Amino acid sequence: QVQLVESGGGLVQAGGSLRLSCAASGSISSISAMGWYRQAPGEQRELVAIFTRGGSTTYAGTVKGRFTISRDNAKNTVSLQMNSLKPEDTAVYFCNARIPSGNSYINNWGQGTQVTVSS
Repeated sequence: QVQLVESGGGLVQAGGSLRLSCAASGSISSISAMGWYRQAPGEQRELVAIFTRGGSTTYAGTVKGRFTISRDNAKNTVSLQMNSLKPEDTAVYFCNARIPSGNSYINNWGQGTQVTVSS
């Protein structure tokens, strides 16, 4: 399995920036994709941005052009730079790592970090 520890997050005014980081440990070589999801109160958890093993990235349409996902393979970390934040970006942000299992995969989650954007 993979253990994920997040850092960053907090309270920021609309238009501001925050940076989230996620450090992975454990079965690092098994990870096929790694990235960030978020969950607002009363809403389902949704994809924000993710890296696949091949290096391609996927962004949610709502954050494209404002958020940038990056990784440091030497440190086994994935970061999310969030610029031009909006109140609707307020959510708990979760680091995610997927490990293939048969024809599917297992999701590993961090503990979550709160991001609050005030208007």
